[in-house]
Parts: sequence; structure tokens; C-alpha cells
Amino acid sequence: MGVIKRKNIVKGNEGGLKYICDVCSADITSTVRIRCAQSACTEYDLCVPCFSKGDSSRDHDPRTHPFSVIEQHSIPMYTRDWGADEELLLLEGLEVYGLGSWSEVADHVGGFRNKEEVREHYIETYIESSRFPLPENASPQDLSLVEEIPRETFQACKKRRIEKRKEDAKSAPPATPKQKPTASVPACHEVQGYMPGRLEFETEFCNEAEEAVQHMQFDPGDGINSRTGELEPEMELKMLVMNIYNARLTARADRKKVIFEHKLLEYRTNANKDKKRTKEERDLHNKAKPFARMMNHIDLDSVTVNLEYEHNLRQAISQLQDWRQMRIGDLKSGEKYEQEKQIRSQRPAPTGAFDRIGGVRISKPTPPVETPSATTALTAPELPERLKPSITPNTNPSVAQAPTSSTSNPHDVTCTPTKGPLTNGNANVSGTPSSQLKHKYSVPSLNGTTPLKLSNENTTDLHLLTKEEADLCSALRLMPKPYLVIKEGLIREAMKSGGGLKRRLAKEVCKIDPSKSTRIFDFFVHSGWIQKV
Repeated sequence: MGVIKRKNIVKGNEGGLKYICDVCSADITSTVRIRCAQSACTEYDLCVPCFSKGDSSRDHDPRTHPFSVIEQHSIPMYTRDWGADEELLLLEGLEVYGLGSWSEVADHVGGFRNKEEVREHYIETYIESSRFPLPENASPQDLSLVEEIPRETFQACKKRRIEKRKEDAKSAPPATPKQKPTASVPACHEVQGYMPGRLEFETEFCNEAEEAVQHMQFDPGDGINSRTGELEPEMELKMLVMNIYNARLTARADRKKVIFEHKLLEYRTNANKDKKRTKEERDLHNKAKPFARMMNHIDLDSVTVNLEYEHNLRQAISQLQDWRQMRIGDLKSGEKYEQEKQIRSQRPAPTGAFDRIGGVRISKPTPPVETPSATTALTAPELPERLKPSITPNTNPSVAQAPTSSTSNPHDVTCTPTKGPLTNGNANVSGTPSSQLKHKYSVPSLNGTTPLKLSNENTTDLHLLTKEEADLCSALRLMPKPYLVIKEGLIREAMKSGGGLKRRLAKEVCKIDPSKSTRIFDFFVHSGWIQKV
């Protein structure tokens, strides 16, 4: 294989080579030039005026050095659109730059020839010729193209072609600068450590697998005992190591197959897809990645799409259930509710003037305590309900009147005890409202639980309870029917002992969580339905 040498010839602006006179520096590319044929003068060219005057430079001696006259051979030689001078430049460019460097060869030929045109001309004229490696019209006596197309006509066509392509080049958009081809090194691609030219990674799976076999040798005839004909222990050990090495290579190839098949090397594309997904969808994709080793890319995508669809359905069902609890019946109201919910979540928490911690919320003001009236204080509150006297209004001035502080009636109304039925654990008083005769019971919430939302839509027996009982069931997470059963059992047990009941016995009757039974017992005692013993 010969050494390729580049010729030190200046390239012109229009492509091709530009020849300069070595004495006067005149452009002699398109005219006749004189070239020195002496071996000491390499590529020494002179214009005709300098040659006629006998001018010289460097080591050139016009008196003794031989020379040759070179003129432009702008005549068709093998094809109708390629001149003899272009054929010479083509062969010269292939000799200098090598076969396959079509861009450099096209620049060497000039005349605004592109690399595709140069490549097709070389293949059609030289490679596909029936007289390969010579062209079809390689005979010196074949002058058919020269006689058909005169020199002046061919040069005029060539000039028009060059001018047309020059105008097209000026109007064409600027070409992108040439980029250095990507080398097969870890720093020239998206994934660090991967070499695309070799389809290998800088650090492979079981990267030290080759160390076990790098010094292993197998010589012909080794490993077999000549007397017994069996494998020697050393050869068996070598074969075992080779089997382990082959298994590691198989595992390495399987992992590469997964990486290439599922396009895991397209880092930017996969990262852009992950940015468009939500956090839950990314978690689903990460959980489905182990199935890539046993599924192809299409099946894995189908599975992940179905998982995302199931996740979206579950979210929609949860949202609809939330709307149902909030008594939302149409989509328009639901969208409005979601917008307001998002606004409330983004609203900063209010803080007090003296709060040092910004996240501390202002507690709700404590409602005022309702103090019992003097009339209620005179009635024995600790007596059982069946022993409490009922109170009826009496306007007789001879009866001693008990002072009342909570009544707003301007008339003098006196209350005298009479026998009568009791309602909801309170004495029937017609002169004073029952809401002013007792405290409002506040149900203590259970630790670690949220109150149950009871409504007429999701609870059919809610109308059987009072508002206080409904609040109690909501705080204790009890449905109305089980609560009514517990209420009936406690009252029956209290009637057996004269209206009184112990807390321990109440827990046994309720047969539920002790904390819940204790709150129910306290509520019944506060309401006056049973007496604490």
C-alpha cells in the first residue's frame, strides 16, 4: 500500500486548484502555464510572459531545466458534461486524498462539483465500464465526442453551469459549520461510559470476568491422561473456569440486549418524557422497569399505559366519592369545588401578633359557658330523673318566688313543682326554655381518629337521633342503629338498679371500645338519663 502525499497547491474560491506563477504571482489557472520538469523544482509553474523573459526564482535554471507546456483541456473526453481537465483533476484527487474522500475530491476538481456528482461520475465511468478499469472511450483514436461537441461550445456550457451554480450558492441559506465526527469515546455522547462505535461500555457487567482467563493456555494434546484417557484435574478446573466465564458473558449480553431494545441509551428523550409525567406516574414506571427483562418494548409500554389508566381511574373514583360526601351533584359544581379547594390549600395560615412560629394557627374562641339559673339550682340535680319534680308556672303572689337571673320575661312568673313527665332528662319547665337549664355537652374526640361525616344521604336512621346524639355518634364513629341498641341496654340496666349505674357495669353492657363506652356513659349522665353511682 503506497503512501498518500498531499500536493501543496492553493485552493481557489470557486473550488478546485488555483495555480500561481512562482515569479510574478499571477493567476494562471485558466491559461497556458509552463511547468518545470526538473526533479529539483517541485510543482514549479511559470506564466508565458515570465517564461519568455527567462525570469526565474528559487533553484530554477531556465537554461538547463527541461519544461512542459500545460494548457486547459476543456473538451469532452469520456462523457458529454465532463472535460478532460476535470477527469485529470478527478484522478489526481483520488490519488491524493484516497478513494471514498468524495468531499475533498470534489473540492479538488472545482467547478462547483458536489461530492454526490463526483462519486456517481466515477462509478458510472470507471467502475461500471465494460473495459474496467478503463472507461468506454479510452482509446486515443476515439474522437467522437470531440467532433460532436466543439471546444467553444463545451466551454460556453461549462461557463453557464458554473455561473448558475454560483448564483444558487449565493441565494442558498448559510450551511451549518462542519462538526467533528463523534468519536467512540465515553465523552462524546449522552450516556457517560458508553462507546457507540464499539457498542460497549467503559465498565461492563462483571468487568473483571476476563481476568480469570487472560493467562489461561490450551495446547494441543494437553489435559488428557495418556494411560487412562480421562481428563486431568487441571483441565477440568480450566473447563469449569471457562464455563463460568461464558455464563458471565451471556449475562452481559442479556443486559445489553435489554438496554438496546428498550432504548435506555436515549437519555434526553427519556428525561423529557419523565418531566411530563406526575410523581405517581413516575413511580409506576419505576416499579414496572424490572419486567423489561422478560418483556419486549411494545408489551412493556402497553403494561405501563394500562397501569397509568388504572391509576387515573382510581383517582377519579376517589374524587367522585369526595364530591358525594360534600353533596356535589354535577360536574360544574365539582370543578368549582376543586378550584376553591386548591385556593384554600395555597392560602397561608393566619398567625397571631405575638406568634413566633409562622405555622401556628389562631385557635377558635371558646364559647361562653351557659350558667344555670337559680330555679335550676334549687332543684336537686343529683336526684334520679324519676324523683325530680316537674315545674309548672304559677302566678299566685302568695307563693314564694325564686329569683331567676336568666329569664327575660317582664312578667312575674313563679314555678312550682308538680308531678309530671320528664323529657330528655330535664324537668318540664314552661316558664324557662330547656336550653338554659343545662350545659352543652362537648364530646371529647378520640386520639388518632377523624369524626365520621353523617348525613341523610349516607345514613338512613339519622332522623331518630337528636343533634347532641348525632354529634356523639360522629365523634365516636358509631352508626345510629348500634348506638340506639347501646342506649336501650344502658337505660334498661339503670332501671333495674333504680336509675343508677356504675361506669364499670356500663362498659360491660356496651361491649365496645372502653374509651367509647366511657364517653357514652358521661353523655348519658350529663343528659340526666342515668345516675352515676
